Amino acid sequence: MKNQAPKAGLKVCGLTRIGQIHELISMNTDFLGFIFYEKSPRYVLNHLSLEDISKINHKGKVGVFVNETIEKIIETSQKADLNFIQLHGDENEHFISELKEELKPEMGIIKVIRVESWKPEVRSAIQTTINQQHKTSNYFLFDTDSKTFGGTGKQFDWNILNQIEIPLPYFLSGGISEENINDIKNLNQKPFAIDINSKFEIEAGVKDLNRIKGFNNLL
Repeated sequence: MKNQAPKAGLKVCGLTRIGQIHELISMNTDFLGFIFYEKSPRYVLNHLSLEDISKINHKGKVGVFVNETIEKIIETSQKADLNFIQLHGDENEHFISELKEELKPEMGIIKVIRVESWKPEVRSAIQTTINQQHKTSNYFLFDTDSKTFGGTGKQFDWNILNQIEIPLPYFLSGGISEENINDIKNLNQKPFAIDINSKFEIEAGVKDLNRIKGFNNLL
């Protein structure tokens, strides 16, 4: 028999409701995303405290930061007992290297690469970023570029992922839904995990758990 590719993991980002978080854990959701960016409509500290998050018993708690200081990321990660740091801003390899020196060794670093519409120069810029940052990161996350740093519900052209070398496991984000999930089969390198957010919401930060459950069965 031909070996099947391993099932992609599931990350649900922009969580703000403790009851929903526990339901997602019971559904074996792999990664729980908490946004620590004050301008986001899903800013978690408007709803939960760092202590609340620290008490959540899960090995895949991801803190999402946008152009935050190293000191603040360290403080937040310790008080919330995070397992992964997602850098969604303009952080470069020097920043990430310095951050890693301050974090506990087992902390995973997810570096977001924001993708514009497909153009040859965009592909070249993405490959340059990957080449610069793959030694300081543990994972990449590809998301649709936006001024709001994510949560657009819009899909970028996934064909660009077949035009670049990706030396790390990666999360795929940006407008993923039941309608386009099957297009993942066209990717040469399959994502390590799928990252969903605004497409599966009733309102900002409130998830449609029934849809998420059905979607998870498609992975």
